[in-house]
Amino acid sequence: MTTAPMAGRAAGERATIRTAAALVGAVFLIVGILGFIPGVTSNYSAMTFLGQDSEAMLLGIFQVSILHNIVHLLFGVAGLAMARTVGGARTFLVGGGVIYLVLWLYGLLIDQESPANFVPVNTADNWLHLVLGVAMILLGLALSRRRT
Repeated sequence: MTTAPMAGRAAGERATIRTAAALVGAVFLIVGILGFIPGVTSNYSAMTFLGQDSEAMLLGIFQVSILHNIVHLLFGVAGLAMARTVGGARTFLVGGGVIYLVLWLYGLLIDQESPANFVPVNTADNWLHLVLGVAMILLGLALSRRRT
């Protein structure tokens, strides 16, 4: 029995999870950059550093602030850095997914008009956070599953 095909498949799986984490990280980085571009972000002049009072809307849908954009940038950089190893890629995808599910719950539980909405988030953000959280966790688990 030869182990070469198994070793090749394992190497491919390792490359796949690393690529997935890098792509997700790159998307976060791009979203963070787009949040600072007037036109892509409507009401750009009404963007605040943080808080529910920011009226800036990425793509006219998602409420953003300077802090929100910085978080996207940092999350993107973390994803790209962690994609350098299989363990880091898995941690970024699964751990990042858990963070987004917590953020989704937070967005559901707070009054969006209160100071607790410091990120800020709106209903569209909440739905996106749910989808991102589930997708990242599923990617991290599916791509790191060991086959015998």
